[in-house]
Amino acid sequence: MPVFIINRLFQAIGVILVMSVLVFVGLYLIGDPTSMLVSPEATEIERQALRKALGLDQSIWVQYLTFLGNAAHGDFGRSFLTGQPALQLIVERMPATVELVVVAMTFSVVVGVPLGIFAGLRPKAPSSKAIMTGSILGFSLPNFWIGLMLIMLFAVYLGVLPASARGETVNVGPVALSILTLDGWQHLALPALTLGLAKAALIIRVTRAATREVLPMDYIKFARAKGLRPSRILNVHLLKNILIPIVTVAGLEFGQAIAFAVVTESVFSWPGMGKLLIDSIITLDRPVVVAYLVMMVFFLVILNLVIDILYMAIDPSAREKVRD
Repeated sequence: MPVFIINRLFQAIGVILVMSVLVFVGLYLIGDPTSMLVSPEATEIERQALRKALGLDQSIWVQYLTFLGNAAHGDFGRSFLTGQPALQLIVERMPATVELVVVAMTFSVVVGVPLGIFAGLRPKAPSSKAIMTGSILGFSLPNFWIGLMLIMLFAVYLGVLPASARGETVNVGPVALSILTLDGWQHLALPALTLGLAKAALIIRVTRAATREVLPMDYIKFARAKGLRPSRILNVHLLKNILIPIVTVAGLEFGQAIAFAVVTESVFSWPGMGKLLIDSIITLDRPVVVAYLVMMVFFLVILNLVIDILYMAIDPSAREKVRD
């Protein structure tokens, strides 16, 4: 196990290095950030002075190596717009995004797994077909459209939920949380539902497929022949053996949502990391974009490592593969 973890961490370093090069080169080719930072009436001398102050007068590889050396010490540079450390800006926005994604993924698992099992146990029932039709719609419709429809229904027509911002928060140490206030929940409801519906649709389909695959297995037939209660068969024999695909999908979707909940946060003006990323790309705020993507790649690699460890806890045969 320690060797496996060390190997994965070395892989993570390689992935982060490759990604940082691609992002750095891509942002370098897109345009000149100074065009966003100076007045159109500025002279060429003023533009050159700004470029020199930001280190943009050097070649791209000198800029990249400087970034790499600073990043090794935890310094990802300062925002071109605000002058604040890029890492600080991201960390300040992180609680809002994590809070949104945790609520959305909890909703998707609590709703998706039971509905998927039900659809898998009774595939020909009209209710199961209705569940699968709903999952296809939830999986196919774009997030921004779902978000706009929810705003139209709950914020415009019914007027029961707010359509934007985060609402009242409570500080728990350095972290501001909106789930501890009623106003926070009201503001969180629509963006979390928008994000959670698409994730629930995917989990329903994965759970149904896993249930249909496990039902014909001999150990399920043997459990029925022994006269075990249906609830025990479901909770012990069936659920345990469909956990791996569910954990895989839920874990990967959680990471994807943390990294790129951009559309949902933009639709609802949710002050999370995704909205920060969009604003930084628009203004060519290179340090913030690069720092964000480096952090997200590291997070996703660590998340995949956690998922693999959960595999080993759920399935003993996975531990044998690691030893081999």
